[in-house]
Amino acid sequence: MKNIKFLILAMTILFPLKVFAAVGCDLNDPDRDVKRFFPESTGYKSEYVSLTDRKIPLDVVEKRLGDKFTGLFETAEVPYTLYSIYKAKDIIGYIHGVNQKSTYGGMQVFIILDKSGVIRNFYFQKLTSKAAKELRSPEFGKQFIGLSLKDFDKYDVAKSQGLESTIKNPVPEAEADFRAAMRGVKKNLVLMEVFVFNPNNKK
Repeated sequence: MKNIKFLILAMTILFPLKVFAAVGCDLNDPDRDVKRFFPESTGYKSEYVSLTDRKIPLDVVEKRLGDKFTGLFETAEVPYTLYSIYKAKDIIGYIHGVNQKSTYGGMQVFIILDKSGVIRNFYFQKLTSKAAKELRSPEFGKQFIGLSLKDFDKYDVAKSQGLESTIKNPVPEAEADFRAAMRGVKKNLVLMEVFVFNPNNKK
């Protein structure tokens, strides 16, 4: 027992608290996934970014999202993993994921963007839902291709309204998980806007 207490104390002293805090989504196999989504790529760079480190006020993100951040994975300090994809020396796109609360736990929502911020692919790395098969289907994912934050600005997260003619829920009985997925995509796009495409929050 004394040895265990000593080990815990030593780890607390030697490692910063931030190491044990919640972190954003990492790709399970980045080498494979980058090649899968960007077959033309020659490499990628991954980095941890957070609202706190970039000095981005949380309320800026909440306002654009149209909803408050809550819970362990939605604080200003949470680091997100940003994957910048290269072809030779040029960035050709990005991969970024977020944790999103859902009915039966959490989902990990990843978007694959071109260099201008347009979605070229979308998928769930983690998804626990009775409608998982339908939500993971290519038919559902294809609805997001070609969209950007400008499109999702029309989507009201609180009311789940605004993109009904563009993105259809494949399982109406799983409305809560569909809404969680939509919130996850918009949150993802908003974070990419402040991290990459418009870091100074200029209109």
